[in-house]
Amino acid sequence: MTEHIDRLHADKILAALALAHPDARPELNFTNPYETLIATMLSAQSTDVQVNKATPALFRDYPTVQALAAATPEEVYPYVRSCGFASKAVNIVLASRQVVDEFGGQVPDDRERLTSLPGVGRKTANVVLANAFGVPAMAVDTHVFRVSNRLGLADAKNVEQTERQLMAVIPEENWNRAHHWLIWHGRRVCKAQRPLCGQCTLRDLCKWYQKEQAIAGK
Repeated sequence: MTEHIDRLHADKILAALALAHPDARPELNFTNPYETLIATMLSAQSTDVQVNKATPALFRDYPTVQALAAATPEEVYPYVRSCGFASKAVNIVLASRQVVDEFGGQVPDDRERLTSLPGVGRKTANVVLANAFGVPAMAVDTHVFRVSNRLGLADAKNVEQTERQLMAVIPEENWNRAHHWLIWHGRRVCKAQRPLCGQCTLRDLCKWYQKEQAIAGK
């Protein structure tokens, strides 16, 4: 189990990730907490590339949370249609209204209030906390879940367990950076269907790679 991972080994994995992805950063485009919240909500079951294509026009015409709160989902949907479900337009409008009505127009900087917003789960809240407010948080998306469990930083069956295990094995001051290291590694190297193990600088540290090699008799 991850709770028994040697901390020195975990530190080696983190150092290798940092070396492999020194420029790792958010790939969603945003400039303030409002934009961070909306872009992150839109990115669920979509791609950052697609969201970045949609948000310039959205933020141009709805530059503040107050402006979006005054809109209707029907007005907003054409802006975000390319990001997926119509429910996203409903949720970003309702979330904006709640921010205005309950939080004085300020996006909350704590997890409990963030997750009270329509369409905001724990992962989205953690992304907003980390990127908009610099609060240490370990947001676990599909890339973080896959890569951390393959490497052996986690040994979990779901994202909630993975989050807890990563928080236990990674120093808190590295949570935000480790989140981006893992995402970049998942998008560029440790792909879901065809991981590029031959190009991976972490393969000698990787539990999954070692298991695959053993199966292949290498």
